[in-house]
Amino acid sequence: MAAALGGLFLAGYWVSRRPANAVAAGAWLAYGGYETAMRLRWLCSGECNIRVDLLLIYPLLVLISLVAVVALVRWRLARRDV
Repeated sequence: MAAALGGLFLAGYWVSRRPANAVAAGAWLAYGGYETAMRLRWLCSGECNIRVDLLLIYPLLVLISLVAVVALVRWRLARRDV
């Protein structure tokens, strides 16, 4: 799911060239890699049931995603007026 969102934001960057979309794509793809490493127990010694790190990661991903969506919508509205 994280890779899919990263791909969508990457497509948004490809279309609009807005840096916020590139940052969001990078953040989601990095998060996908991080979660994969946690699931494979590369970054976790074995007791990964309580994930306090997600209390910081999820709000940050949501904020970055909102900024990217707003940048893409503003770009689209500005382009429509031209």
